[in-house]
Amino acid sequence: MGRVWSWVWKIALVVVATPLVLGLLYNVLPAPSTLMLGRWLSGQRVERVWLPFADISPNLVRSVLASEDARFCTHSGIDMVELQGVIDESDGLNAPRGASTITMQLAKNLFLWNGRSVIRKGLELPLALYLNLVMSKQRQLEIYLNIAEWGPDGEFGVEAGAQRAFGRSARDLSSRQAALLAVMLPNPHRRDAGKPGRGLNRLAGNLQARIPREGAELTSCL
Repeated sequence: MGRVWSWVWKIALVVVATPLVLGLLYNVLPAPSTLMLGRWLSGQRVERVWLPFADISPNLVRSVLASEDARFCTHSGIDMVELQGVIDESDGLNAPRGASTITMQLAKNLFLWNGRSVIRKGLELPLALYLNLVMSKQRQLEIYLNIAEWGPDGEFGVEAGAQRAFGRSARDLSSRQAALLAVMLPNPHRRDAGKPGRGLNRLAGNLQARIPREGAELTSCL
């Protein structure tokens, strides 16, 4: 029985240490997401071209921040204002996407799995705090933009997403194209920035109208 517990502790140590070590390594390595790894292992298509942060269109940076996490530059990985609203209104599992910060989404994409569960959400919060401690805001956003799912057939990262939707690099996106890609993120399997319907065009238009009101603090940490 003692040997069994010894193995249990060793496995638990590996499970805990792996994201802590990878969080540090991903400051210099081009990180993959768990979804990308799963598709690679199962032989499914993965299209990802890593694009350095400096080469990504500022239009896209502002659009994604305004759409996904407008307080990205001021929170510590968890937006307590949004999270408290979710706690007040629900059990926390059916939270609107706005309650999940980019850092929380990054923690999920790098280390966890899709789907809603108390266990996953419980792991996501401390991992987000850890990533915010060991990574700069710019690096967090750079990784997020390069691993987010941006298409229905294994397109990951903004370069693959921009090429699929518009046939051009994410370096050269217009404000309209950036807005369409940003509002695609919650559901890249149903929303298509390259062939936007009325609903997606409306969301992109609303986002474009809101971005100027966000002010310089939207990107002050980058």
